[in-house]
Amino acid sequence: MSALFSPRGPRRLARASSIVLTAAVVALVGITTRAQQAPIAITLDAARPGPTLNRHLFGQFAEHLGKGIYEGIWVGPDSSIPNTRGIRNDVVAALKALKVPNVRWPGGCFADEYHWRKGIGPLKDRPVTLNPNWGGVTEPNTFGTHEFLDFVEQIGADPYLSVNVGSGTPAEAADWLEYLTTDQQTALARERAANGHPAPYRIPILGIGNESWDCGGNMSPEYYTSQLRVFSRFVRNFNPKQQGDDRMLKIAVGPGGGEPRFAEWTETVMKSWKGRQWSWDHMDGLSLHNYTVVRFPASYKSVGFGEQEYAEILQDTLKMDRLIREHSAIMDKYDPEKKVALVVDEWGAWYAQLPGTTPGFLAQQNSVRDAIIVALNINTFARYADRVRMANIAQMINVLQAMILTDGPKMVLTPTYHAFRMYVPFQGASVVPMTFDAGRYVKGSISLPRVDAMAAKDASGTLWISLTNVDPNQPAEIDTTVNGLAARSASGEVLTGPAIDSVNTFEAPQAVTPKPIAVRLQGNRLSVTLPPKSLTVVAVRP
Repeated sequence: MSALFSPRGPRRLARASSIVLTAAVVALVGITTRAQQAPIAITLDAARPGPTLNRHLFGQFAEHLGKGIYEGIWVGPDSSIPNTRGIRNDVVAALKALKVPNVRWPGGCFADEYHWRKGIGPLKDRPVTLNPNWGGVTEPNTFGTHEFLDFVEQIGADPYLSVNVGSGTPAEAADWLEYLTTDQQTALARERAANGHPAPYRIPILGIGNESWDCGGNMSPEYYTSQLRVFSRFVRNFNPKQQGDDRMLKIAVGPGGGEPRFAEWTETVMKSWKGRQWSWDHMDGLSLHNYTVVRFPASYKSVGFGEQEYAEILQDTLKMDRLIREHSAIMDKYDPEKKVALVVDEWGAWYAQLPGTTPGFLAQQNSVRDAIIVALNINTFARYADRVRMANIAQMINVLQAMILTDGPKMVLTPTYHAFRMYVPFQGASVVPMTFDAGRYVKGSISLPRVDAMAAKDASGTLWISLTNVDPNQPAEIDTTVNGLAARSASGEVLTGPAIDSVNTFEAPQAVTPKPIAVRLQGNRLSVTLPPKSLTVVAVRP
């Protein structure tokens, strides 16, 4: 089994922590304001590390959608914007700081209408095609296979390719993988060399389709499973040197939200896997897509919203826990050893498009609320770290819950970017069990956990604690007992802003940025005051 998707550590620790927090989520409402302001007591045991928080949980997603690729990543080699072989230098530098583990490309819905041959060869010879899924605009194909693989190499990430199952064929996808991976002198290998890359590429992650129950082909679960078997057999890594722990992992299309039909989808795909688990050609992961949207079409604003909308959106994002729990239970029936990872390769906030932007480009702003959404979802993934071993936020630049916004030569980092940067130390760390009563934040008929928390211990022995105050009005006093670690020092930083809808703009790029926060350490007791609507990360060093 590849090290990428190997479940490590005692699963019972993660589950015990999840049970405690789930109990907090369903606690009775009706708590007084004074009780809401009571200190939150947290107890954790750093000597009992649990499953590994796989670094691939912090993956990104770049689709040919709106200004996500063109203008966001690709400006072309002749652009006045500083670039390396057409790829923006400022964007590359910003993403390198996030230690991005993988980038999913070319989609999304775009992937099931993408034909790879149109994106190779001299730029001037590439055909202009249509992008009917996203705005009906033209697609120049100037950012293709080689450009994408150059981009991920520049930022230090692994490529995660999605092959076209919807409108493509197994032969087309197999040719793409031979073109990319073979080290033998075939016609496709010679073509790759003529296009500038004599050495074979390494493709560690491959998606077999995208949302095949909808834009990927409107397939039934039975029909998709038959396609999965065919594509998985013929679309493979053609490089015998890239095997064992370095082999290519295959991700099957899984459920897309909380509709009842998706339980049948997961059941059907996992039952097929159970019948063929002797074969490495089938699947290593099952995808899950879930957006924080409340309802489609997306109508909640990304700026200029009030506290009621803030509470409703956070209530919706917390549904991720239930979805993971329900689909993990189905997977456990067929895979109790958790060999197949649950891969949440589309998640994030989906709001109404900004006024005046191109229809179908999914342009939105990014506020303090989105940093809270990042923390709540990553913490949820951590509680199921034995099953959830990869995730990709949608999307990386200029689209949906983006890390980065660009406008010509200008670039700004969003609160989501800063939240991801604060979580970098958690990559590859071991989840530490903790217990606490989250308290309640109440807005009208909505009752949410007031505080969320997660802790992990890295290879150097440093303990990292993530603390999120959901309450937009009141600070939260946190009193943490750290067992199993002789703490010598503690420090932290906090991310918040003046209002729940505070954003970074090109004119004011520092409105929502991390700042130092006072952390008090006495023996094994650590205390910190969390500002309202904030994310705090504390480092406790032995």
